[in-house]
Amino acid sequence: MFNRKAWMAVMLALPGVLGGCVRSLPASVAHNPTTFNAPDVPDRSTVGESYRLGSLDTVSVNIFQVPDVSGDYQVDPTGDLNLPLVGRISAQGKTLDELQSTIRTRYGEKYLQNPDVRVEVKQAVSQRITVEGAVNQPGIYPISGDMTLIQAIATAKGATNEAIISRVVVFRKIGGQREAAAFDLRKIRAGQMADPAVYGNDIIVIDGSRVRQSLRDALTGLGVLGVFGVL
Repeated sequence: MFNRKAWMAVMLALPGVLGGCVRSLPASVAHNPTTFNAPDVPDRSTVGESYRLGSLDTVSVNIFQVPDVSGDYQVDPTGDLNLPLVGRISAQGKTLDELQSTIRTRYGEKYLQNPDVRVEVKQAVSQRITVEGAVNQPGIYPISGDMTLIQAIATAKGATNEAIISRVVVFRKIGGQREAAAFDLRKIRAGQMADPAVYGNDIIVIDGSRVRQSLRDALTGLGVLGVFGVL
C-alpha cells in the first residue's frame, strides 16, 4: 500500500518537480553539503560483504603472513580469479565470505595450514547506476571506483536543453527502504553545494518539461518511503 505521509515528505524535498505548489525545504536542509554522509549510504548489500562479485571487479586478497600471495586481483571476463599456486578460482556471483571460504580451502589443501584469508572489494566495476529523465543518453552505466552526481550525469552525455538542472532526484535504498533526495546542479557547479557521491543501484532522474509524469510515476512505482538526509 502506498504511504501517503511518505509521499508528502518526498514532495517537500522536490519543490515544483510535480508541477504543484510545493514549498521548499529550509535552506539549512536542502543545501546541506553533508546530505550524503553516513548513515545515508546504501545498504551494505550493494557495496559490502553481501555484494556478489562480477566480471572485471577487483578484489584485495590478504592471507595472513603470506605476502607473496596477498595482493589485488581482477575477476577476468569469464568470472575467474587467477591466484598464485592454486590457479583459477571461480568468483562470479560469489559473496566475499563465499570467496574467502573457497580461497581458504584451495590453499589449505596443499600449501598452508588453516590459512587466515580476508577478501575485500577494491573496485566494484560491476556496480551499476541508472540515469534517466532530461539527459542526452539515458541508460544504465557501470561505476568504476568513486563517482559523484556530476560525473554520473556526464556519463549520460549531460543534461538536455530542456533539463531543469535545479531539480535532480536521486533514489536510493537505505535500511531496506527506497528513499529519495533532491539536488540543485547549479549550486553544485557554483561550489555552493557539495557534489554528492553516488553508489551502485542509485537511480538518478533530471527533471524536464517532458519528464514530470515519468518522475511522478517513478516516485509511485518505486514506493518511496522517505527522504534520505532529510527525514
